[in-house]
Amino acid sequence: MLDRYLQEHDMFSSLKLPWCCPFPKAEDREKWEGIPEEDRNALLQAADEAMKEPYPLLKATAFMAFSRDGNRQVFEQPYFFRRRKLILSALAYCIRQEAGDLDEVLNGIWCICEESSWVISAHNNDAHEGSPSSVQKPLPDTRSPVVDLFAAQTGMILSLVLHMTEDQLDRVTPMVRMRAEREMEERLLKPFETRDDFWWMGFLRRDLCNWTPWIVSNILMTSALQVKDRYRLSLLVERGLRMTDRWLQVLPEDGGCDEGAAYWNMAGGAFLDILELTASLTGSEFTPEGFSPLREEKIRNILKFPMRVCLGNGWFANFADCDARPYVCGERLYAAGRALGDEELKNFGLNLVRSIGQDVSDTPQLWRLLNRLFMPKACAGQTEHAGDVLLPDLQVRGVRRGSTAVYIKGGHNGESHNHNDVGSFILFRDGEPVFIDIGNVVYTAKTFSGRRYELFNTRSRNHSVPMFGQVEQAAGSMYAGSMQSTENGCRVEMQGAYPQEAGLLRLTREMDVKENGDVTIQDTFSLREPGQVTEVYMLRQHPEKIRDGLYAVGQGLVLEVTGGEICGEDTEEIPVEDPRLSKSYPGSLFRLAITFKTEGNLEITCRICREA
Repeated sequence: MLDRYLQEHDMFSSLKLPWCCPFPKAEDREKWEGIPEEDRNALLQAADEAMKEPYPLLKATAFMAFSRDGNRQVFEQPYFFRRRKLILSALAYCIRQEAGDLDEVLNGIWCICEESSWVISAHNNDAHEGSPSSVQKPLPDTRSPVVDLFAAQTGMILSLVLHMTEDQLDRVTPMVRMRAEREMEERLLKPFETRDDFWWMGFLRRDLCNWTPWIVSNILMTSALQVKDRYRLSLLVERGLRMTDRWLQVLPEDGGCDEGAAYWNMAGGAFLDILELTASLTGSEFTPEGFSPLREEKIRNILKFPMRVCLGNGWFANFADCDARPYVCGERLYAAGRALGDEELKNFGLNLVRSIGQDVSDTPQLWRLLNRLFMPKACAGQTEHAGDVLLPDLQVRGVRRGSTAVYIKGGHNGESHNHNDVGSFILFRDGEPVFIDIGNVVYTAKTFSGRRYELFNTRSRNHSVPMFGQVEQAAGSMYAGSMQSTENGCRVEMQGAYPQEAGLLRLTREMDVKENGDVTIQDTFSLREPGQVTEVYMLRQHPEKIRDGLYAVGQGLVLEVTGGEICGEDTEEIPVEDPRLSKSYPGSLFRLAITFKTEGNLEITCRICREA
């Protein structure tokens, strides 16, 4: 797609230089004084709060904590606080023009330039899997800079801060700007130009994820602000677009993001950043009529993905490592709607726009913050929830009938940010969760390692899918399901998601949603020999037993499970102690397990309906 765009456009002659950055410099008082009072006050309050603390030390032992005991937070918290404070100091200076704010900008830039590396400790490897240099290192090698998500994001932050404040900084001393420009050149631009072995580039691996558009978008913004030579800039843009095209080839035609709606910010949202920046650099009108990539159906699908998995009230169908109530960037979705001329998408984005204070996130992104700060004034209209949804490539089916919404997935167990969850379902009523997917927890060394499936939230035993004895679904793309859509639901062939020791010959799950919102999920089993089948249901509220196989599960719904001889029922309370998970699910979650005896063939029917 982008490769075709490059074939049709000579980037060297297409660039419109000098490029005019869309964000104002500090001396553009009309723009900064035109910021809404609510946003000004929120930013200044956040800046004053950050300035109570000095820029923290980044200790060698804090970096080494990841390789020693798997702790990421001890390094990441001061690392991200430095960047957050720099961003807030720069914005505070642009708003109120106080010398103390400028000093904090100067201190922040200098601190970050003094860091031995801009890579975070969890990402301190620099090559494709299996190569000698892909082994995790306890400390960074300053001779060989690693370009990861946050090194690239650091370059973008420094570039935009310099753009806004460089004239004022130069009056103090030009050495600050010169130092920052030199560090960006050595740590980011040269490696991006000259190395092909970073896995996210797509030259050595094809299993790409959000890393590619996230890094490329930030490198291209850094390039646009730092590189003045037309020939070099054209090569950097072309190289970034070719990497992005490799990522596009991985994505399904339906535009689905297997990492979930939360990761759309860094995947589809970062892709939108790349498209916008390319159009701006080339002077193209950012509409399907003016910028040809926007005409592609797949690209339009990518930009609309979060709207298709929204459950309302801030909830999303959160398969894989997606939070159930994630931050999804409303401004970027609004911008996508404007670009595509899609009023529904525009309104959807506007309804997700949060107060500016909430956009200063734990992994701060200045580009997004400025987009939000200077977005066109618009009023949000009513947003209709997505009706029935089918993402045939991603294998996600959503059905909404009245106040009931159900999402179910097929797919495979080797997806990006994978959970072993083929056939799992989520059910909401009146905009509130009943049957849930746990979602994400705070990252540790286990999260992206061979021990990933020791984590309770990734295992199939903690998803609404069957177990056979103690055998769960297995990890890997070879463990897969197959989904076929029906008028009111779907059929998922699930046996391929389980290892041989499960003894499965066949497992078919059929979901059907009635017009009144009642849901039937029927599992048909065929096993090699007699044994036990356990149906697992993950619930937001404590299930109250009415009789064997019949439970009140919250939101005025009951769960009735029939079809065989029940030999065990167990309810497990799971206290939510993880700080990330508690943002979506404070209190406790509940795992209901109902076990049946089987002689080899069995049909179990789960009916979810309103209480009589």
